[in-house]
Amino acid sequence: MNSRTKKKSFILLLSGLSVVALSQISAHFLKLTDLEKGLSMGVGIGLLLMAVFFLKTKSLKQISE
Repeated sequence: MNSRTKKKSFILLLSGLSVVALSQISAHFLKLTDLEKGLSMGVGIGLLLMAVFFLKTKSLKQISE
């Protein structure tokens, strides 16, 4: 796996974790609606899943070659 793929997936992973953490922190200190909480958690989880999927597909392509 090249460093470019690792870097992209690492950035996605960090951004996903940051979005989830910030949504939890903001929900604790601010009054957020359920829609805002759900959207922020959904975006964070989506970014995390994209990072994992991106790593797995690149790894599988290299194994098959």
